[in-house]
Amino acid sequence: MNVNKIKQKITLHPIMAILIIVGIITILSGILSLFDAQATIKKINPTSFEYKTSITEVSSLISISGLKYIFTSTVSNFVAFAPLSSLIIILIGVGIMDKSGFLKTAFTLLSKKSKKNTVTFVLVFISIILGVIGDLSYIILIPLSAILFSYGKRNPSLGIIASFAGLTCGSGISFILTSVDSSLLSLTQLATNMIDPNYIIKTTSFVIIMIVAFLLLAFLITELTEKYMVYKVDKFEIEETEVEEEFSIGKKEKKGLALAIIAGLIYLLFFLYNIIPGLPFSGKLLDDSQTFYIDKLFSYNSFFSTGFVFIVTMFFIILGFFYGIGAKTIKNNRDLCEDLGHSLDGIGKILVLIFFSSILINVFKYTNIGTIIVTFLVSIIDKVSFTGLPLIILLYIIIIISTIFIPTSLTKWSIISGSVIPSLIEAGITPEFAQVIFRFGESVSLGLTPLFSYFVVYLAFLEKYNQKKQSIHLLKAIKYQLPYSIMTFLVLLTILIVWYIVGLPIGVGVYPSL
Repeated sequence: MNVNKIKQKITLHPIMAILIIVGIITILSGILSLFDAQATIKKINPTSFEYKTSITEVSSLISISGLKYIFTSTVSNFVAFAPLSSLIIILIGVGIMDKSGFLKTAFTLLSKKSKKNTVTFVLVFISIILGVIGDLSYIILIPLSAILFSYGKRNPSLGIIASFAGLTCGSGISFILTSVDSSLLSLTQLATNMIDPNYIIKTTSFVIIMIVAFLLLAFLITELTEKYMVYKVDKFEIEETEVEEEFSIGKKEKKGLALAIIAGLIYLLFFLYNIIPGLPFSGKLLDDSQTFYIDKLFSYNSFFSTGFVFIVTMFFIILGFFYGIGAKTIKNNRDLCEDLGHSLDGIGKILVLIFFSSILINVFKYTNIGTIIVTFLVSIIDKVSFTGLPLIILLYIIIIISTIFIPTSLTKWSIISGSVIPSLIEAGITPEFAQVIFRFGESVSLGLTPLFSYFVVYLAFLEKYNQKKQSIHLLKAIKYQLPYSIMTFLVLLTILIVWYIVGLPIGVGVYPSL
């Protein structure tokens, strides 16, 4: 008991841990700047197809300019921090779905006669496949996974951990071309054309290997959750005041559910029709200036993309509202307005955590330390004379390490692709397989880095469902994801090795070797 008390006393709150990391980054930036640490980045000019070199230096935070940056950018950076506004808006919709009873009825109906493994598999399956909508999947699934497990009389933290594992470990596994994949493909194509101007990379170049990786990961993440993580997560005890009679779905609940489904389908059909090109009066939400459909859907100029958070929130509000009308849990405008704010109760701690996380990510980007580390790692490929399998494994490991410091796919690939793609082509490896290695590598370590913007959402909800006698700290949150990362590392590495040695197609008419 004394040992446990001592451990509790020395456990760092996530905010204190973040502040310590910020302090370390500040000191490190000063030291590296003192020694003139810098990196030369090679990028390809898309017009002239020539290499353009630029020198990136470490920006010290222990300087007048560094201090000015911290004080002048902190507030604006927090306001513009992606998880903040999206989370608040989505939680409004989640709140009315939960308070009206829609989620309780729907999740009870779905899980009452289902095995625990089945529920977890469906959650992980959806988590991986929803990568097609981008980072918003974290905002939607993490809160809902906690509620799903809670109504299933299971530890909500386990649901949060499993969904975050599915989202991060499956972040680079998509047999459907996502907007991120499309942007990466453009960079891969550009680097490839430096060697072969006539080489064309198709959108179906990754589909086979991605389907195999998708199914394997969905199954193995489920097994790891149910056979191992369920015993590693802190025990969740239901207090006596929370114990209630077995929930049963009666006529009112069924009526509410039917009304919600009908209203939700009408709403969805309206938006689905408007994102289908070529039909009469359709496609109004797309950006027709783009080539690929996924870019038409999720480009910066697409109405669907810019309004997607609000579209999803309104869908949730409609489900909750019409369920409440049918089940008579919403009787007047006062009930409706109070339900809208239900999920925002006690959100203060989450907002504070997001604030300090935004500072961490902001100052780290300012220092350029991540860019210099990644550039140094990439230079190793040029210095060694590896070919074939050793080169594939080396690149895989470099991407895993790089993702810890630069989680953003496009930023990382823009630094790496210009040097790596030509090297791999000269070694007889296809550029498509190079992009697969990249996507696989970043899937391994994305869930382990606090520099990933949406890591704070995972951490915040672990903290929200944390019971008083237990402690959720930064290292524990990372520790929960470590088994998933190790498993993903081994599985995806095995797939890469088997595909390369056997020479299996990674997509339609595309192979690992040229």
